[in-house]
Amino acid sequence: MSLHFFQRMSECIQLSFAVCRIGIYTCFRGLCCKGPPPPRPEYDLVCIGLTGSGKTSLLSRLCSESPENVVSTTGFSIKAVPFQNAILNVKELGGADNIRKYWSRYYQGSQGVIFVLDSASSEDDLETARNELHSALQHPQLCTLPFLILANHQDKPAARSVQEIKKYFELEPLARGKRWILKPCSLDDMEAFNFDVVTSFFSVNCFPAAHFEMK
Repeated sequence: MSLHFFQRMSECIQLSFAVCRIGIYTCFRGLCCKGPPPPRPEYDLVCIGLTGSGKTSLLSRLCSESPENVVSTTGFSIKAVPFQNAILNVKELGGADNIRKYWSRYYQGSQGVIFVLDSASSEDDLETARNELHSALQHPQLCTLPFLILANHQDKPAARSVQEIKKYFELEPLARGKRWILKPCSLDDMEAFNFDVVTSFFSVNCFPAAHFEMK
């Protein structure tokens, strides 16, 4: 074989080693030299509902707080609910008679609405909840936002079904053309609650760039 052949062979081998070194360095840098992950985006939701509907307990459970320390909200409070790719800052408004008239003062800046109702409440309270939901759905600052409606206390014997609530609240004719979803829930059986449906609803209708998964 000629000297030229061996020179070409040597050059090819050296080139192969160089490519391998570059590949190994790139992999090592990708595995060991990653910078800190980008900060998670934060979004604002407003949570409303009558006193006793379970708003505070529900949010505390989502934040992994002890249920023993839960106290009904008398004014408003803000909780940061962590998801893998985002943080939802939920502004909870108290549901007492003397507070509900001030709800609209806290609507500005909201990107979505959580309405919690007690599916086992009295007829009078259920009618009041229906009126408040109708008012919220038509409010100028909320009417274009996605609504997550939670029928809470499904574990109680007197609880109405989702279909009964949908019919009683006249959701389909009233909310036609709006973005809303009605889901049953119970604080005693949160493991059965499908968070994927809820997070997908907000990610599609409220935050198109985000995809949420519970921690």
